[in-house]
Amino acid sequence: MWDLWQEFFWRKTLANIKSQIKRNRQNESRRLRNRNIRGAARTAVNQARASFEANEPETKEVILKAISALDKAAEKGVIHKNNAARRKGRLMKKLALFGKGMAPQSATKAKKTSK
Repeated sequence: MWDLWQEFFWRKTLANIKSQIKRNRQNESRRLRNRNIRGAARTAVNQARASFEANEPETKEVILKAISALDKAAEKGVIHKNNAARRKGRLMKKLALFGKGMAPQSATKAKKTSK
């Protein structure tokens, strides 16, 4: 059944216009490329947070690597430059606390309780 369906509908989208078919192909390849870049940045940030929480000595290098990954993602337009700046600012704030020797528990904000 699937083979018969593929024979008649060999495209993923229902576009009929040649330029839109091409645009859909381009969008799909860009989506996959952006997904890799965004995922690498997200992984680097998560590793930096984990390193900070574990009080590892190489935390500074890991945070700087995460900042570099965020810069690359913003440069390629995968994430907005203000989004990258906000995330970098949060990481730098944690790095400053780490440099002062503060514990990760005191660095995080206390959650507000509802009245």
